[in-house]
Amino acid sequence: MEKTERNYASPIPNLVADRTKKETSKFFLGLQLKLENLLFQSGLLILITGFLLGRALILMEIMPFALPFVAAVYVMKKEKLGVSALAVLGGAFTISVEKGAFVLLCVFAFLILYKVSGFLSVEPARKLPLIVFVTMLIVNLSLSYTSAWTLTVYDVTLAVVESGLSFILTMIFLQSIPLISQKINPHALKIEEVICLIILLASVMTGTTGWEIYGLSIEHILSRYLVIVFAFVAGATVGSTVGVVTGLILSLANVSSLYEMSLLAFSGLLGGLLKDGKKLGVSLGLIVGTLLISLYSKPDEILSLNLYESLVAVGLFLLTPKGIIGKISKLVPGTAEHSNEQQQYLRKVRDVTANRVEQFSNVFEALSSSFSKNTFYDNEQNEEKEVDYFLSNVTEKTCQLCFKKEQCWGAQLDTTYDYMTEIMQEVENGTMKTNQRLNREWDKHCVKSKKMIETMEKELTYFYANKQLKQQIIESRKIVAEQLSGVSQVMKDFADEIQKERQHLYVQEEQIVEALKGFGIEVNQIEIYNLEQGNVDIEMWVPYCEGRGECEKLIAPLLSDILNETVIVKEEKCAPYPQGYCHASFCSAQAYVVETGVAHAAKGGGFISGDSYSIIELSRNKHAIAISDGMGNGERAHCESTDTLQLLKQILKTGIEEKMAIKSVNSILALRTNEEMYSTLDLAMVDLQDANAKFLKIGSIPSFIKRGNKIIKIQANNLPIGIIDEFEVDVVSEKLKAGDLLIMMSDGVFEGPRHVENYEMWMKRKISEIETDHPQEVADIIMEEVIRTKAGVIDDDMTVVVTKIQHNIPKWSSIPVHSQAQKQA
Repeated sequence: MEKTERNYASPIPNLVADRTKKETSKFFLGLQLKLENLLFQSGLLILITGFLLGRALILMEIMPFALPFVAAVYVMKKEKLGVSALAVLGGAFTISVEKGAFVLLCVFAFLILYKVSGFLSVEPARKLPLIVFVTMLIVNLSLSYTSAWTLTVYDVTLAVVESGLSFILTMIFLQSIPLISQKINPHALKIEEVICLIILLASVMTGTTGWEIYGLSIEHILSRYLVIVFAFVAGATVGSTVGVVTGLILSLANVSSLYEMSLLAFSGLLGGLLKDGKKLGVSLGLIVGTLLISLYSKPDEILSLNLYESLVAVGLFLLTPKGIIGKISKLVPGTAEHSNEQQQYLRKVRDVTANRVEQFSNVFEALSSSFSKNTFYDNEQNEEKEVDYFLSNVTEKTCQLCFKKEQCWGAQLDTTYDYMTEIMQEVENGTMKTNQRLNREWDKHCVKSKKMIETMEKELTYFYANKQLKQQIIESRKIVAEQLSGVSQVMKDFADEIQKERQHLYVQEEQIVEALKGFGIEVNQIEIYNLEQGNVDIEMWVPYCEGRGECEKLIAPLLSDILNETVIVKEEKCAPYPQGYCHASFCSAQAYVVETGVAHAAKGGGFISGDSYSIIELSRNKHAIAISDGMGNGERAHCESTDTLQLLKQILKTGIEEKMAIKSVNSILALRTNEEMYSTLDLAMVDLQDANAKFLKIGSIPSFIKRGNKIIKIQANNLPIGIIDEFEVDVVSEKLKAGDLLIMMSDGVFEGPRHVENYEMWMKRKISEIETDHPQEVADIIMEEVIRTKAGVIDDDMTVVVTKIQHNIPKWSSIPVHSQAQKQA
């Protein structure tokens, strides 16, 4: 036998490697957390910042940075006042004793003025810049006056400039101090805070003026490092902006370094443009910028210190961990990382909102389930208990003091109970007096037979009143349960809508963009939300077309060919200026459209009709037609029918199902008044995508569908709204076809013709004789025919609503994209 050797890869090395990676990542994560705690919580970062700002000078004389920093820390982080003050004083004394004494005097004067200003009812952050300005002005003028016992224009001007700069820096530091005193929340960072942070960093670098390592300026290395970091993170715009701001502040500290602003700005621009080349591309931008600027400013030092400083900055940049770069990217608005962070935050907010809405939906569903559990009359056993309670109440008032109580309800319990149950039925039917047999037997059995019957007749009235009240409570519970269930379903659907995200359909986006480019249309941005058949939802931003209607005439037909269905412009907003972009929304066209005609007349030719009608657009694909006839005629009937339709319209628009909406309207109308008020309702719901129609008729007369020579009757039997608290809604469904005429009318029209025995046959014949298919003409003809039969007399309110269903023919046909591409080829 041959011996086969098999080598199985051992999983042990992989497990060891994975464990090593996890341990390494945990080590660096722990190190990062310790470093963050050291910098932020212990105040080390404030100490370093304060020390460098205490050394920062402008024109080698002005010190506007120290006091604003201490003042901002005092207001924002009062517990860090001692650290910041000592740091600033330490930095100032490293320059000279006079500068240290000046800063000490400014801090002391500021604290006094801030305490004195406590009586002002102004927020500390608002009054702080003014207090700093006054402090700097008083201290500068006082020192200038005591040094020569006189004030010159130069002294006053210099004092005002330094105080003004301190005023501005205070407002900037108020935005920046929270960023260096605690861990930054990416969601709370604003563009103003980013700018203030850059100014603060540039101001801190000013404190390194004069520091050198092997002849290389620390100030230049840090400033260039800062510029290429922001150029790599946010691109050319932010990189050049950071270069200009940083260079400007550094040049104010030392006028001889004015060329540094050009170098930083140009390097930030080049680095941002070469951002796609990753860190090496941005680093190359800094080196090229340094060589070019050095060529014009210091041609003798092209390969000396200036280039070496840039190379050191590049080295620091290349050694910067990706984690730090990623955190900075999340803080700068406009970056991809910041957008992803914001999207993630919005997604969390969306999910929390959807979960909260779904929780409310569950609450309403639980309430609905609770109300639907009836405690009365659930079965026959409960009926027997009610009878027992009734008989107990009767015997309590008649048998309690009777001497034969023990005999009747002890020895003859079953006989007594059967007799009383039979008497209760006879009293209820009103035949007790005529039942001679039962009267004789009961007189022999009971010594208080007449009193017992009289008491039972009296108590029976209360018994049935109580029973009716309990039944009304059950029905009310059922109505409330159904309404809560409807609200729960609407909220659940809303939660599902919230959780829907924009679909990432990159292939379709590229296809649409390429097709539009082939026709000379440049799309600035395209957003595809849905491409389901019949539910397309697309948004575009296209160049201003000078009113030529390119969206309707060109883009929508192209989309129709690409998506293989008719697409139309749902909404279009033109650009406010010629060089701008127009915003257009595209959606699926409806498969069917409706055209409606109405004819109505009030009783006696009056102005107020008891009939009301409404044509409701519930959504893009749902169309509703409703007619309501109030009880009687005149203003009261008009109010009844109008209120019915208004309530129905508002409830249907919330998304509640049609049956539940009608029941809700019924319960509201039934409960709002004790008077006898009711109205009919004839509702037709038409789906414009498939032409399916639902008919809900509450106390209304039949409707008719004319399809060629065929007349179809739509009828359902329900009592009018408001008569009873609880009723079942019959729904009749019918598939409509293009060309159908849906004819709905009130009873004044259907039952209006005189000397007609069969209203239905008469109406069908008249409808079939109408030759036109225009809905308004059909409505007018039917109204005219009914009035003619009455010799021109209108003895009831009359309303006719005729709706024509027909295919939706788009205004513009689709443009074949593939044939156009072949022509270009």
